[in-house]
Amino acid sequence: MTPDPSHALSFGAGAAGYAAVRPTYPAQAVDWLLEGLTGSFGERRLRAADVGAGAGALTARLVERGLEVVAVDPDAQMLAQLHADVPGVPTFVGTGEQLPLPDASLDLVVLAQAWHWVDPERASTEVGRVLAPGGRLGLLWNRRDESEPWVAALGDLLAPAPHMAQRSEEPQIGAPLVDAERLTTDRWTHDLSPEDVVGLAASRSYVMTAEPAERRRVLDEVRQLLATHPDTAGRETVPVPYTTTCWRARRA
Repeated sequence: MTPDPSHALSFGAGAAGYAAVRPTYPAQAVDWLLEGLTGSFGERRLRAADVGAGAGALTARLVERGLEVVAVDPDAQMLAQLHADVPGVPTFVGTGEQLPLPDASLDLVVLAQAWHWVDPERASTEVGRVLAPGGRLGLLWNRRDESEPWVAALGDLLAPAPHMAQRSEEPQIGAPLVDAERLTTDRWTHDLSPEDVVGLAASRSYVMTAEPAERRRVLDEVRQLLATHPDTAGRETVPVPYTTTCWRARRA
C-alpha cells in the first residue's frame, strides 16, 4: 500500500515533542552500518546523508563518529528542530526519491524509520545516483520488544497503519544497490516517564493524524494501561525495550 503523504508530513507540527520522546539508535547498529567503510575511502572523512532525518536522532550519532553529514527531510519544521538539536549540520528539504544532492557525492546514505515512506524502486535509483561506487545504503528500524507483556498490550492499542507492515518484512532494495545484508541488534531499553510513554504514542503518525476524539481515546487507553498493568503501575520511570533491525547494501 502506498503511504499517505499527509502521514509522512504529520510529524513537524509536534517536532519538539517528537524529539523529546523518540529513542536514538544503539552503538551496535551504527557500528555495523559503518563497518568497513573507512578503509574503502582512505583517510578522508566519510560523507553521509541522513534521509528522512526528522529531528536528527541518527544524524547526531553520525556526527559523533566524525562523519561529514547532511540531513534531508520533507518537513521543514522537523529540519528546524534538527538545527536546534544538532547544530552545524547542513539541511535540505527533499525525499528519498528526489535528493537535492550531487551525483556520486556520498559514501553513505541512511534512512532510519523512513524506508517505508518511500517508493523503494525510485528511491533505490536515486540513492544509487548520489552514492559513489562502493558506497553504502543503510536502513534502520527500532522495534519495541513485544515479548514484554505490557509492551505487547501497548502494541495492540497502537495497531499500525497498513503500509507500516513492511517494516517487519525484508525491505525492497533495487538496482544499482546490491548485496543486501541484515542485522538485528541485542535488546536495549529507552527509559521514559509514564507521560513520556504517552507522548511516544502520540508521536506516531497514525495517532497524530487521527480525529481528535479518536486520538484522545487512544492516549487515554495508553494512560490506563500504564496506570494498571503490574509491570508499569506506580513506576516513575518505565524502561521501553527495543531491538533495532538494520539493512545495508552496496552501490555497485
